[in-house]
Amino acid sequence: MDELVQKHFSAVDYVIFAVLLVASAGIGLYYAFSGGRQRTTQEFLLADRSMSCLPVSLSLLATFQSAVAILGAPSEIYANGTQYWFLGCSYFLGLLIPAHIFIPVFYRLRLTSAYQYLELRFNKTVRICGTVTFIFQMVVYMGVVLYAPALALNAVTGFDLWGAVLAMGLVCTLYTTLGGLKAVIWTDVFQTVVMFAGQLAVIVVGAHQAGGISEVWRRAQNGSRIAGLDLNPDPLERHTFWTLGVGGIFLMLALYGVNQAQVQRYLSSRTEKEAIMSCYVVFPCQQIVLTLGCLMGLVMFARYGEDSPLDKGYVSSNDQMVLYFVMDVLQDLPGLPGLFVACLFSGALSTISSAFNSLATVTMEDLIKPHFPAMTETRATLLSKGLALAYGLVCLAMAYIASLMGSVLQAALSIFGMVGGPLLGLFCLGMFFPWANSVGAVSGLLAGLVMAFWVGIGSFVSRFPAAVPSTTAPDVGNLTTVASFVKAKTRPTGLNALYSLSYMWYSAHNSTTVVVVGLIVSLLTGPMKEKDVTPGTVYPILGNLLFFLPERYKEKLCCVTPLEDKPRAIDAQHYRMAQKESNGVLCLAEDNEGEDGEQKETKGETQAVQETTL
Repeated sequence: MDELVQKHFSAVDYVIFAVLLVASAGIGLYYAFSGGRQRTTQEFLLADRSMSCLPVSLSLLATFQSAVAILGAPSEIYANGTQYWFLGCSYFLGLLIPAHIFIPVFYRLRLTSAYQYLELRFNKTVRICGTVTFIFQMVVYMGVVLYAPALALNAVTGFDLWGAVLAMGLVCTLYTTLGGLKAVIWTDVFQTVVMFAGQLAVIVVGAHQAGGISEVWRRAQNGSRIAGLDLNPDPLERHTFWTLGVGGIFLMLALYGVNQAQVQRYLSSRTEKEAIMSCYVVFPCQQIVLTLGCLMGLVMFARYGEDSPLDKGYVSSNDQMVLYFVMDVLQDLPGLPGLFVACLFSGALSTISSAFNSLATVTMEDLIKPHFPAMTETRATLLSKGLALAYGLVCLAMAYIASLMGSVLQAALSIFGMVGGPLLGLFCLGMFFPWANSVGAVSGLLAGLVMAFWVGIGSFVSRFPAAVPSTTAPDVGNLTTVASFVKAKTRPTGLNALYSLSYMWYSAHNSTTVVVVGLIVSLLTGPMKEKDVTPGTVYPILGNLLFFLPERYKEKLCCVTPLEDKPRAIDAQHYRMAQKESNGVLCLAEDNEGEDGEQKETKGETQAVQETTL
């Protein structure tokens, strides 16, 4: 391996890697100093609601197509076969539901932060609980996303570990702080192209060296790596059609339905139709990305067979196998290893920049603005940029903490899945069950988080005794299958069965806990009446499903509230009324006179009045 280290990272590779960082920073600088100079919070946080469908969809794709997935998916296929590909079956409903349920609700309310919805639907307490949960989730996750690819790169190529971490972290902070969401989206587009190019280069060269795609397929079949449809309904089985195709839907909903990083992109679209179309465009792109990951895993198997570099001790964990393979395959082609490393770091940059921007947004809109309603637009924009910068520095600190964790990286990454489920449950509770009240929402969220951490941490701890005798167990764990466990010979019972739940069911299990507990507590503490529900905050799914019931029963079940067809000023008024009531200052009339008047001076359009008051 030492010989490989000295031999394979040439000056050309370093140049290509540097070009990626410079180009990403350049896009940020362009949007900082050209038209739309991020002078208002609308420009900085929502790209002035002016983005078209294609850049938004590519940005949606890039946000969670991180380095973690680029490293993890091929090594999962190499080790366990193509069963993982059935995750693609979950993409259809996982993107269709956000497109036709979540986007219309969020877009028509003219929100900036997804958590403003929680205040409109419930109250300020629920909003703050949701915001704090999201901040915790993203801060932990982005440290891992920054550190993991740098660690793998350092182990395989000798590339300076903290040099890579600092370069990524600082460049990302620079263009996110200066260029706002518009810069983040356009750098995501550039980085998506680099990701595709890097993966394709490795697959084409690797397949050619193995004797063509047909030979790759033949070797994979002989090695039992081509998986059939596994219809085993056991939720303890790590990967079956049901865990991937059904459990994956809830994972996709947590990512594409209610995660602030994605919601912010929907809200930056010019029209609701373009926001919905961006979801449709992401679908084939996601399938291509998944297929590329699977192909790379099969090409790896065609090259090494059962003779894994991990078994030979060339690498110390599954996460380093993909990079080892890339350096091995592309050793005689200067520049291509650099292209793949650029692809890898593009995944990390797109994820981290999205995290910075969404964290700055929720901190500004949910935690600061409500306490300083008189803050000027200039000061608010400056503070938003300061927040993006601060989160950039926090990310670097988290990367350092991740370096001290060792195998706890696996637990840190699990936190992302564990926290996403309860947040999904909280939004579903508000959007689909009109009688759910704020007490039920907070109780449900707390119950969901307790359940998530209980199962997640219990699963992590219970694996240690089983993992000790294994000589091939990685120190860090496969980053895609972060919640995988060593299979016991007998089916687990009692609490061990709960801890052995497939990680693909985490999101479904935790969101269901939130909804069930939330509904029970709401019914015990006095369900919400229809007249108290803010118009436009409930999607009338119950009304549609229970169409056969007489109207009086539907009224008792509080499921006749229609979804607003168009964004209307009433939504902004309701939001301001809820905000002022919870703050205990000013009445709606004074608010209309003061804030609306001020906005009309700065922006003549009625739509702008609506947006900036939110």
